[in-house]
Amino acid sequence: MGKRGSRSQSQLLGSLTKKQKKHLRDFGEEHPFYDRVSRKEAKPQTCQLSESSDTSSSESEAESEPEQVSGYHRLLATLKNVSKEEEEEEEEEEDSVMDETEMNLEDGDSDISEEEDMAAESTDMQSSVASPADPEGKDGHGPPGTSEESPEEFTDAKHESLFSLETNFLEEESGGDSSPKASQDPFVQHVNTKLKEKEIQAVATNPKTTHQLKWPILGQVVFSSKFQKLETFKPPKDIDLKSVHLQKPLESTWIKTNSQFLSGPQKSSSPFTPLQKELFLIMNSYRDLFYPERTALKNGEEIRHVYCLHVINHVLKANAQVLGNNSRRRSQKLGVGDDDDFRDQGLTRPKVLIVVPFREAALRVVQLFISLLEGDSKKKIIVSNKKRFNGEYGSDPEERPPNLKRPEDYEAVFVGNIDDHFRIGVAILQRSIRLYAPFYSSDILIASPLGLRTIIGGEGEKKRDFDFLSSIELLIIDQADIYLMQNWEHVLHLMNHMNLLPLDSHGVDFSRVRMWSLNNWSKYYRQTLLFGALQDAQINSVFNKYCVNVQGQVAVRSVPMTGSISRVLVQLPHVFQRMQVESLASVIDARFNFFVNKILPQYRDAVMSHTLIYVPSYFDFVRLRNYFKKEELNFAHICEYTQKSGVSRARHFFLQGEKQFLLLTERFHFYKRYTIKGIRNLIFYELPTYPHFYSEVCNMLRATSRGEEAAWTCTVLYSKYDAQRLAAVVGVERAAQMLQSKKNVHLFITGER
Repeated sequence: MGKRGSRSQSQLLGSLTKKQKKHLRDFGEEHPFYDRVSRKEAKPQTCQLSESSDTSSSESEAESEPEQVSGYHRLLATLKNVSKEEEEEEEEEEDSVMDETEMNLEDGDSDISEEEDMAAESTDMQSSVASPADPEGKDGHGPPGTSEESPEEFTDAKHESLFSLETNFLEEESGGDSSPKASQDPFVQHVNTKLKEKEIQAVATNPKTTHQLKWPILGQVVFSSKFQKLETFKPPKDIDLKSVHLQKPLESTWIKTNSQFLSGPQKSSSPFTPLQKELFLIMNSYRDLFYPERTALKNGEEIRHVYCLHVINHVLKANAQVLGNNSRRRSQKLGVGDDDDFRDQGLTRPKVLIVVPFREAALRVVQLFISLLEGDSKKKIIVSNKKRFNGEYGSDPEERPPNLKRPEDYEAVFVGNIDDHFRIGVAILQRSIRLYAPFYSSDILIASPLGLRTIIGGEGEKKRDFDFLSSIELLIIDQADIYLMQNWEHVLHLMNHMNLLPLDSHGVDFSRVRMWSLNNWSKYYRQTLLFGALQDAQINSVFNKYCVNVQGQVAVRSVPMTGSISRVLVQLPHVFQRMQVESLASVIDARFNFFVNKILPQYRDAVMSHTLIYVPSYFDFVRLRNYFKKEELNFAHICEYTQKSGVSRARHFFLQGEKQFLLLTERFHFYKRYTIKGIRNLIFYELPTYPHFYSEVCNMLRATSRGEEAAWTCTVLYSKYDAQRLAAVVGVERAAQMLQSKKNVHLFITGER
């Protein structure tokens, strides 16, 4: 009977289509459309209920009367058994895959296989579906309004326990000296600095005390502090790695990692270049730093190496302190020792935030981290999800057009993957790196301003998270000048959300949190390193307003003696016209009115055709464009949002003289760097953000020189609030004379023979 019954069941099951089987499995019965009416009456069958099954209100009736089981339910049970057997087979296959990957890791393979990546992704997807109450997946890694399936949302959910600071202890082979205990260690001195309530209250009213020194490489260095004590120092001639308190294994790995910048006798004498030495001495003293002479073409990589060394050194020391205290707490009996001895962390785990503009920069930072931890040792460090990271952050050299000719600085900035929307968490535990770590399990966050803006959200948005910024101890904003070309509002939005008290506890052990973090004083212990290519009022404002480190601030204030006007090669008269402005708030309107009433009437004549108007601000560009349309002037316009076909038409009409004016935004020039042909008259509505753009645009006049060089003109508008930009164009001495002069018009002539 058993064989005949199972055979009939398998025949009945085999006669069903896939849709019928799915409906049967989902709903416990066949769809009414497929019902088969049998004339024979089915015999009742007895089914014993398990003790755990739900009982009805009349238990006595349920016990006395046997329950009838239909053929549909028997088929359903058969389907469930089949699916269970398939799931068991799949689990066995997954176990075998896991065993293979573990063997690969033991053999020293530092990369996780693609199968493991996909398994981790599916695990992360299941966990996110299982807990719909948490919109951000508890890691703050998902931008609002995006699906969990996008590659941006991948987080490594498999290595949580391996990289957890709570469940790991200091390795014995690391030695007892690996946790920073020495009182001379700058890290220990910084985190153990004690502030009083009176000092915090006085910061708001205290005047900033400053002291200026001249360093051999950095030049004019300004030390400042809002706290009462202001300490300054000068760099020693020589330093060795032991004196700067590097954590193992950095003493040995740094020399190899930095060898490309060391050459000749310098290589044997010092592990740093002269610039790196002075920068690292400031970084290692935990003072805030603003360095405005970082250029992608000249010293960008040199600076990136030294701040990555500082980041890894800080994280290794902080984690060693936590792991060392874990070991001490485990060895001590309960109730022995003071709880304050173990206060070694913040309210959330992320300690370092590195803001970079493009994915290529994030790729280079991570590669430096790996190099600094690995060095030349034979034992490779474990880097989880490395293959996935290289795929998402790397670039294909063949994607770049081979015939693209651009200036060298353009090639240096826009190299590799230039996507500007990304964020990634990195966890470091001794000699292992975990990429794509959830934010609240990460030590280091690497992101672009746009990537952070989409997760921080705005006021009133439901899906927003910024708790991961609450305990940032080291903030690095690299290539700050590029954010002026992207969206500076994102940087201001980030700074306004730094080091706020978190809205959720995120599983923190409050007995281990430092007192200054509990007191909401984290911003006074946060070190900010700001690197850019120029002195700009907006960047200076961020440094002065948001950097209140107890150790003080250091800003490099070297002034340009020769301006970019010296690099103009064409014979051209430059007329600088000064506007009279009462206040900073009235500059925008004053410039527009001055241009419309004083400058534009001179160029309305048809003789003054081929006039290019260079506009740095997009808002000014829109205002001028609307005015030109209202006045029905013959003009074309190009901005960063103009389609490629629109750009080609505007350039063609301007070259042929069909359009008298061409409005051009600075951001378009920054991202495209096209040579505009046909310029005879040039108007700088405002001085350029980048000083070398001034000479670049002026030199465009020679692109189509047809003997009308004598009629070329160049007009520049400026006010007393443009002092920094003016000094970068004409030099600091001339700028001072122009701003103090009673005359409002100044003339320069370049290219004289």
